[in-house]
Amino acid sequence: MIGGPLPKSALPKSNLPAGRDNMVLLVQLRWLAVAGQLATILLTHFALGIDLPLSAMMGVLAALVLLNFVSGARLKRSVAIINAELFGALLLDVAALSAQLYFSGGATNPFVSLFLLQVVLGSILLDRWSIWLLVLATNIAFGLLTVLHRPISLPPGFSNDLFGLHIQGMWVNFALAAVLLVMFVTRINGNLRAQDARLAEIRRQAAEEDHIVRIGMLASGAAHELGTPLSSLSVILGDWRHMSTIAHDPDLSREVAEMQAEVQRCKAIVTSILVASGDARGERSAATTVRQLFDRIVADWIAARDFGGVQYDDRFGPDVPIASDIVLQQAIFNLLDNAAEVSPDRIDIVLTRGEDDMLMLSVIDNGGGFAPEQLDELGKPYNSSTGQPGRGLGLFLAGNVARKLGGSLSAHNLADGGGAEVTLRLQLSTLSLAR
Repeated sequence: MIGGPLPKSALPKSNLPAGRDNMVLLVQLRWLAVAGQLATILLTHFALGIDLPLSAMMGVLAALVLLNFVSGARLKRSVAIINAELFGALLLDVAALSAQLYFSGGATNPFVSLFLLQVVLGSILLDRWSIWLLVLATNIAFGLLTVLHRPISLPPGFSNDLFGLHIQGMWVNFALAAVLLVMFVTRINGNLRAQDARLAEIRRQAAEEDHIVRIGMLASGAAHELGTPLSSLSVILGDWRHMSTIAHDPDLSREVAEMQAEVQRCKAIVTSILVASGDARGERSAATTVRQLFDRIVADWIAARDFGGVQYDDRFGPDVPIASDIVLQQAIFNLLDNAAEVSPDRIDIVLTRGEDDMLMLSVIDNGGGFAPEQLDELGKPYNSSTGQPGRGLGLFLAGNVARKLGGSLSAHNLADGGGAEVTLRLQLSTLSLAR
């Protein structure tokens, strides 16, 4: 008969997706083992004429089927699989294999070596202490089966060739164990490689976010330091405008007014930095809609940069209520600044709504496009075509804002070689008023 089912398991103490993938795989393999046991029992009993206690052995198969249903329900309820749960499931598998062997000759059954399969799988999936307990449990089960088992009653034709029959059973047992181990280990290795890739991505994101934190601390400190001199400049310029020498000179008066406007712009930038860092409480997220928010962001950027070459195309469709966010506004400003730097004559902005309620903002320029190495390193800090120190943070910061809002940032060069398109994708659910 085919030995016990493969264990219900996943990576030890792992909440990563690889644990769930392994659990799904093991449930599938257990179904294969149950089908193999059923076929072998029926073949042995009816085709070979060897008397087996069908009711008892079918009862063990029913218990395995029930265990698989329980495992499937567990997968639907949770992703986290703890080591104790895996160890308990493996013990149940060992118990099921022991029961089947007890009813079919005990240790004389050539399939008794399938205990080793349980140990191999456990050594991959369990913590060290539970692996050794599993080794102890299988050794005890093997030892008990040498003295406690139901003898097999063979038909007269088999009595003269028991050793040949045993060799055939060992061959089937070897083939079964080899196939299941290859299936299992290959898939597990694939899951582990995918998990390693996810961990590498998490480490990369953590390093980038640590970099952003350092930038934010520097920016916040600089904003605090700049606040006082900017306020002093604003007061001094206000006094200058009331001086008779300047008030009666239109050119000087106009220049002082322009200086005041620039100081106010600097103060607004400092305020936005403090608000984004949490040091100020003057602005909060407010209720708005997609169209109102992006119309305002584009209009504010045009007014602040005095850029007349913007073509804004709103294809979003029916408006949706969302919450405004100053950090999102700054990310979009970064995208527009980058485009305007390489394309001072014209940039195109397209707002659309994609599948799965994805908001998409595309910024298209007619500059020279991205170099291949820039596209490969998109979203990493200091990835700039100018090569100047401190440059190349705009796309990096915008990409991190997009990721925090459940979206992404992508870029590609236009087919005709006339510029590049950068697309910011955001999940509308993360911008919802309820959230």
